[in-house]
Amino acid sequence: MDLFGRSEDADDGDGESRVALFVDGPNVLREEFDVDLDDVRGAASEAGRPATTRLYVDEHATPQLIQAAEARGFEVVVTSGDVDVKLAVDLTRFAVSGRADVIAVASRDTDFKPAIEAANAAGLRTLAIAPGTHGRSDGLRNAAGESVTLGESRE
Repeated sequence: MDLFGRSEDADDGDGESRVALFVDGPNVLREEFDVDLDDVRGAASEAGRPATTRLYVDEHATPQLIQAAEARGFEVVVTSGDVDVKLAVDLTRFAVSGRADVIAVASRDTDFKPAIEAANAAGLRTLAIAPGTHGRSDGLRNAAGESVTLGESRE
């Protein structure tokens, strides 16, 4: 067991990393980015197999969006107001609980930088997924160990 109560064999013995993907819906699923959730999941799955795949949306999300995300295998978390706090808390909880080896966040919001830093401090691989070149957050990109911009090659 490590400092955070995780087993030393964090990948469950199958050799493949467990990836927890957290998607900031209001900042990623915008018309100007034209992001497909399958592309987001694809970027995260390059790092391993899914431990969780969550899309965070606010109360203004349409039933069609929620249904489409669920049909693609996303757990949809609906919050009242801003999704940032719930996503950051859940991300940090996953990071310290040992339920994932890789933490991936899809956003353009620098507010998630402290949560990514907490995952780094817990010894996890971190991945920042940007919805496009104009939606890339340098702060998030620099905090994460790895980054990918949808529509570009992996860095």
